[in-house]
Amino acid sequence: MKASKDTKTPLSEINIIPLVDVMLVLLIIFMITAPMMQHGMNIDIPRLTTKPLPAKDEPQILSITKERQIILNEKKLDFKDLKPAVQFLFANKPVKEIYLRADKEVPYGFVVTCMGLIREAGVEKINIVTKPQED
Repeated sequence: MKASKDTKTPLSEINIIPLVDVMLVLLIIFMITAPMMQHGMNIDIPRLTTKPLPAKDEPQILSITKERQIILNEKKLDFKDLKPAVQFLFANKPVKEIYLRADKEVPYGFVVTCMGLIREAGVEKINIVTKPQED
């Protein structure tokens, strides 16, 4: 339904081909970049037979890697900065609960020392993260 050249009426058709082209390009970009955004730390946590804990709030996670690197919510910390960082993180939170993920290769004494610092920082509940044991 096109207007003739001698009439001044507007076109009643919308060309959607450019819109489809743009949408396909965006779809391809998101399909390529989405797998790259999934990142994590390679921590081999011990296996244990337990029931999962119900989550109430956004969990605060402290990870300890095989190389004894301390990571609090994806932010690397020095050992000496652990207590102040935990105190700052829980300063205005009524529920002081943290999840501890430690690689099974990390010495027990180092994990216990970190747990002591977390406890000194005022955290009331420390949950140790494990994997379900395979039968």
